[in-house]
Amino acid sequence: QVQLVESGGGSVQAGGSLRLSCAASGTIFSINTMAWYRQAPGKKRELVARISTGGSTNYADSVKGRFTISRESKNTVYVQMNILQPEDTAMYLCNVETPWGNYWGQGTQVTVSS
Repeated sequence: QVQLVESGGGSVQAGGSLRLSCAASGTIFSINTMAWYRQAPGKKRELVARISTGGSTNYADSVKGRFTISRESKNTVYVQMNILQPEDTAMYLCNVETPWGNYWGQGTQVTVSS
């Protein structure tokens, strides 16, 4: 059993910034990757950013140059989101891939107003 606790979501004006955090706890001995996905109403879930154990990162084209994913502890992942746009409005979900399976957080809402 793995629990993911997300925080940092909220409402922000266009051009503003937010930092989301995700802390994994439970029976975790190894994490392959940690990632942030987002899903807006009526749209499919989209990979936002991913970071591997070795530090390799991947970003959606739409957020490159604005979002930065990082791991500040072995079981914690952050995404710094700058120059937020209304199109970034979505539920952001933390995802952790382990040798025993993939796990999802409950999500944290990000709303960007015009």
